[in-house]
Amino acid sequence: MKLRIQNILLIVILLGFINCEKKTQHILFDSRYKKEIEDARKEASVYLMMDNIPGATMAVCKDGKIIYSEGLGLSSKDLEVPVTRKTKFRIGAISELFTSLIYQLLIENGTLHADSTVQAYLRDYPESVYRGTLNRITLSQLAGHSAGIRMPIEEEQNWNGRNITVQNGIDLFKNDPLDFKPGWFEAPSNNDYNLLGAIMEKATGKNFPFLLTEYITDTLNLTNTEVDNPFKTVIGRSDFFDFNMIAQVIESIFIDMRYRAPSDGILSNAEDLVKFGNAVLSSDRISDQIKERLFVPTELMGEFPPNFANGWIVQKTKNGEFYYGKVGNVKGGSAILLLVPNKNLVLAMTTNMTSNNEIPLFKIFNSFLNEKDEKNR
Repeated sequence: MKLRIQNILLIVILLGFINCEKKTQHILFDSRYKKEIEDARKEASVYLMMDNIPGATMAVCKDGKIIYSEGLGLSSKDLEVPVTRKTKFRIGAISELFTSLIYQLLIENGTLHADSTVQAYLRDYPESVYRGTLNRITLSQLAGHSAGIRMPIEEEQNWNGRNITVQNGIDLFKNDPLDFKPGWFEAPSNNDYNLLGAIMEKATGKNFPFLLTEYITDTLNLTNTEVDNPFKTVIGRSDFFDFNMIAQVIESIFIDMRYRAPSDGILSNAEDLVKFGNAVLSSDRISDQIKERLFVPTELMGEFPPNFANGWIVQKTKNGEFYYGKVGNVKGGSAILLLVPNKNLVLAMTTNMTSNNEIPLFKIFNSFLNEKDEKNR
């Protein structure tokens, strides 16, 4: 019975693709990549059905051009509102990538200095304790996740506080001991980027949503990316979903993520994410110096090599080619972004469901990743 339903779903999706316009509110596609898009849609539909995910967006940018973008499923189950290309989702830790680019732009204009300590900008921030010794954390250690600051606990992750600012958010951890001595090891922590965001606010005199707009969304024309404010009407914001104790899909609990906007509190979608990824690779609005620095990991004093560079995960293939990516999982949402420079390819997907598993992006976009025949493109 389940297989029959799956087959019916696939047929409906494929018929919709055949009959759709080249560019609509729900889908944009380049007909030259019809086979690759059909393969991706098949895999995505199976993933959404098997994991009971109500809605998603997916997008592909090739050679600087968006060749595919689509909204799948429902943004609201109660109102039966479909997802469109413009629907906004929680993207979790991919928010760090926006923060790290703002950080690099502020370094370039002289507002911040990577080797400066936290106390250079937040004078009241205490020196951090590790095994009885006092330590000062640098901005580059925060950006490279080598500061030793602890991860948020579950209660903080599900916090439903009201009118919480980025500056107040650092009070949750600033007096806690470090997990390791700064600069020795690498361990991702949302609090690294929340603290970095607080420093950027203090150094510029501007709040984080304004910095996001000024340095990223307006500059790069990301029209569907903004901080998630639960007390503001956000046009196109999806409902957020989770599982209850018996694995039924329900609406996610209320959480106020404004205090952690720099780390995982931003709304976006696949189309804006591939625009952002393409800008990082090739936009003349980002200097070559920043593009080079973004993917250079912070040197560690410990024995393990670094994998993070300004929020990005840096991986090397067997052929010696690099790719850069980021995964985001948060209450009511998940997202993934991948940059493949040697193919001039950027891939992204977002969903409106809490997920403990990574979106199978390599499987969904396998045809694009392995596509070789470009002579007629």
